[in-house]
Amino acid sequence: MTALPARKELLDEESYLQGEALAQERHEYVDGQVYAMAGANERHNRIALNIAFHLRAAARGTACGVFISDMKLRVAAHSAFYYPDVLLTCAADDRAELYKTSPCLVVEVLSEATELIDRREKLIAYRTLPSLQNYLLVNQNGRRVEQYRRTADGWQYLVHENDDQLVLSCGELAIQLSLADIYEDVTLP
Repeated sequence: MTALPARKELLDEESYLQGEALAQERHEYVDGQVYAMAGANERHNRIALNIAFHLRAAARGTACGVFISDMKLRVAAHSAFYYPDVLLTCAADDRAELYKTSPCLVVEVLSEATELIDRREKLIAYRTLPSLQNYLLVNQNGRRVEQYRRTADGWQYLVHENDDQLVLSCGELAIQLSLADIYEDVTLP
């Protein structure tokens, strides 16, 4: 008797969204597959909150919206829904209640459990978003931010360390964010 491989049923996007609305834990969705999200530590939370705080201050009084870890980002080209740590959208038509589709900035705080996914899968997927201007990978174990910035010639890769300033543009916003802002009140190992 020959054993047959287990067959896993793929989930469609609508079923994923319905299930996620009722779920106790968050799950990301990639092309029919659902993956449980890992929890975050204090450093991770402080860093994400610091970034969101400064972005929100810059976005006050504008049509831009800042969202943290519980807002999904839909990447239609990859049939995926992710939960970025922070996202900023200034697109007037990006008003869906359950997910956003047109961010100009996406931030992922790196952790052991997610770093490879953030560096490979999400980098490839996020760069297909026409609205995306900046993708930040933020180290939680040292003062280091990697920035992928869209230019007229393609994507530029920058590394910020120590006391550097990041320059971020999004719609009408021109934001300067220092590493001191990002790592404020964060105890690094």
